[in-house]
Amino acid sequence: MIRRIAALAFLSLLAACGGVRDDLTTAPDPIGNFLLGHNIAAAVDPQKGPFSRDATNEEWKAAVEQAVADRLGRYDGDAYYHVAIGIQGYVLAMPGIPAVYAPKSVLIFEVTFFEDATQRKLNEEPIQLTVFEPCCSIPFLGSGLSKSREEQLEGLAFNAARAIERTMRENADWFGGTPEVLEEDATILSGNRMAEIQAEAEAGAEAGAAEAQ
Repeated sequence: MIRRIAALAFLSLLAACGGVRDDLTTAPDPIGNFLLGHNIAAAVDPQKGPFSRDATNEEWKAAVEQAVADRLGRYDGDAYYHVAIGIQGYVLAMPGIPAVYAPKSVLIFEVTFFEDATQRKLNEEPIQLTVFEPCCSIPFLGSGLSKSREEQLEGLAFNAARAIERTMRENADWFGGTPEVLEEDATILSGNRMAEIQAEAEAGAEAGAAEAQ
């Protein structure tokens, strides 16, 4: 039965992955006078969540900085702003057991914005965010069954950059623009959700052990 469910889930996954990510080759609507200055990501031994593959500090730094550069480097305002990102935790999902527990890939980070002209912080306290992979979220099929570690890492970095851009639009007055009200995105959550992720993992592991008996 589980094998049959897994097969159906895989077919659903293929269909779901037909969805496209937003196009980074087009010019975005401006966010005030924002122009990307320094883009710095730091990963100092972030917490590795349950059932996770490994990733190095250097891999996270490179992936997030590239994703932010690709997204925010498209803006052509006339005032420089700097973006500082701190990687706090992650899960690069291992293959799970369909219909029992499928770990989700997650990245937890904080972001701070700086105005170049004044060298002041635009948000006094770092903004904490938790992001999941931007595509192919089938409830009973984790991406560990369908994606490599590198693909998971790239997808999370891509969505982290999206989350940062959304935060900027919601607080566009920081950059001389008008704040926007955006629709909720289920793959982007506020705060550090690692405790919830660990609790879900423990419950999933218990369910998996019970199913195996």
